[in-house]
Amino acid sequence: MTYRAPIKDMLFGMKELASLASLQSIPAFADFDLDTAQAVLEECAKLNENVIAPLNVAGDRNPSSWKDGVVTTTPGFKDAFRQFAEGGWQGLQHPADFGGQGLPKTIGAACVEMLNSANLSFALCPLLTDGAIEALLTAGTPEQQQTYLPKMIDGTWTGTMNLTEPQAGSDLALVRTRAEPLPDGSYKIFGTKIFITYGEHDMAENIVHLVLARVVGAPEGVKGISLFLVPKFMVNADGSLGARNDAHCVSIEHKMGIKASPTAVLQFGDHGGAIGYLIGQENRGLEYMFIMMNAARYAVGVQGIAVAERAYQKAASYARDRVQSRPVDGSLPGSAAIIHHPDVRRMLMTMRALTEGCRAMALVAASAYDAAHQHPDAEVRKQNQAFYEFLVPLVKGYSTEMSLEVTDLGVQVHGGMGFIEETGAAQYYRDAKILTIYEGTTAIQANDLVGRKTARDGGQTAKAIAAQIAATEAELAKRDSAASKAMLKRLSAARLALIDVIEFVAGQSKANPNAVFAGSVPYLMLAGNVVAGWQMARALIVAEDQLAAGVDAPFMAAKIATARFYAEHILARAGGLRDSIVEGADSVTAMSLDAF
Repeated sequence: MTYRAPIKDMLFGMKELASLASLQSIPAFADFDLDTAQAVLEECAKLNENVIAPLNVAGDRNPSSWKDGVVTTTPGFKDAFRQFAEGGWQGLQHPADFGGQGLPKTIGAACVEMLNSANLSFALCPLLTDGAIEALLTAGTPEQQQTYLPKMIDGTWTGTMNLTEPQAGSDLALVRTRAEPLPDGSYKIFGTKIFITYGEHDMAENIVHLVLARVVGAPEGVKGISLFLVPKFMVNADGSLGARNDAHCVSIEHKMGIKASPTAVLQFGDHGGAIGYLIGQENRGLEYMFIMMNAARYAVGVQGIAVAERAYQKAASYARDRVQSRPVDGSLPGSAAIIHHPDVRRMLMTMRALTEGCRAMALVAASAYDAAHQHPDAEVRKQNQAFYEFLVPLVKGYSTEMSLEVTDLGVQVHGGMGFIEETGAAQYYRDAKILTIYEGTTAIQANDLVGRKTARDGGQTAKAIAAQIAATEAELAKRDSAASKAMLKRLSAARLALIDVIEFVAGQSKANPNAVFAGSVPYLMLAGNVVAGWQMARALIVAEDQLAAGVDAPFMAAKIATARFYAEHILARAGGLRDSIVEGADSVTAMSLDAF
């Protein structure tokens, strides 16, 4: 069974939930209507279904390899990347000024999902390049932008993020890589970086490393970190490639998943110093790197949705074909396909509902990003920026934790065959695990949600979102269907649980920080659940109206059934999360450290 892009659900989300039509009122997006979105998605699906998805299993079984500093990617990856670049897919969301196509993130996010569903390991190379492009667009000099962006946007060169060091995981205050200024304004870079995704590979002519380092004499801690551009090959004045820079891959990691993606250990300056160029101002590197980080965090959330979609498709296909046991209701005389069994249907519905809910949340977040960056009204930009920033840890944290549940269920649907590598179900489970770790663990996303997104403004942004959810409840209250009644009951209870937690977090974050942070990840899971459930409620309202009008009855009926399931089986978790956060903090820290 191969991958089929869920174009219809993506277009539904764009039109009905992310309000693609309202984005067209923004001059920058005037040309991007639903027909354009459909054409882009259909073309994107061809490449991913026919070229990139077939390489997924091959990448797991025949990963990237390292020998004498050279990394060779899985056979087929290099040619697939060439087709990806020639199709203009790297530049989809980037400015036309540098050769991109300038599409809204709302459309681009769906294409990113397809790429990651097709092949998570392959997709990581464009993901990191996107982040590097964003950082250069924000903080690069005009000369740096003209030299590097066109080649990165057209896929000739790729980009990396270099944060982590052996002694400095998520604690960037411990970064030791040093930068020594040279008379011509460049710097020599010395140090070791680990966990560098596509830090070395054979798919592009050049690799543009963005590297965190300390200028000699800089302040200690995060205040003394600067950001540098360090190309693999030096770039001549005419744009041609020059000598090899002193930046070398000394090994790649052997991982439990995403095996085809080379995770490099990079050594800078072992042969006299790697030449680097300051991006922006000295000692503001962390600020610039967070531009990349936030772009990557959203994209990793989409990766979670993508791998969940792929796992769901595989499990549903297997459940339709695998014959085992008679139905418990006696509806068939002999053994039946396992999709007839209630528990298998429960697992498949959980997989589907979680995936659709998170996709809807991510598309709505993308629409807010587009409005925040391009809307002509400053107040509208401000409101959308606050909404988007609140959603980023939810998209990253909740969607990736969701992907573990979904890929786990995918293995379970396969039964014993799921534990056998040849069926392929286990690869999604293994690949998904990294998503809750890189670009900031789930706890780091939760800390962001607690500190920057809730406590800092006294919970005002969070409560404003709760007020929008209440408005959707008012719409549901006007309806008489069983699905609407079920959604109203569960969404209302979940919103009230969320408000209780918001008030607890905002009120106790300074007085009792251990209590608040003991429940930070459950708070993130609750908020993600409720926001995704809210989008499913909005989808339910639209689907009921469309079904009544006779529009695409099978799709709308399935959307209604999925939304109701989300309400009764996933939103129903909200109360327990609320209780553990508000009432259960003491038991998290009650045991003495020695007892562990």
